[in-house]
Amino acid sequence: MTYETIAGFTQSFSLLIFFVLFLGVVVYAVWPGNRRTFEHASRMPLDSDEHNKNATRDTGGRN
Repeated sequence: MTYETIAGFTQSFSLLIFFVLFLGVVVYAVWPGNRRTFEHASRMPLDSDEHNKNATRDTGGRN
C-alpha cells in the first residue's frame, strides 16, 4: 500500500462519516417528536422572567 492509496481511502471514509453525521443531525432536527422540545427552547428567553430576576442590566461600562 502506498501513501496515496491510504490517503485516498481515509479521505473517502472521512467524507462518508461526516455526511452520515450531517444527515443524522438534520433528521434529528426535523423529527416530529422533537418539535415540542425545540419550540419550548425557542420561547424560553422571551417567556421566562424568573431567570432574569437577579440579572443586572448591562450598560456597557457606563453608569
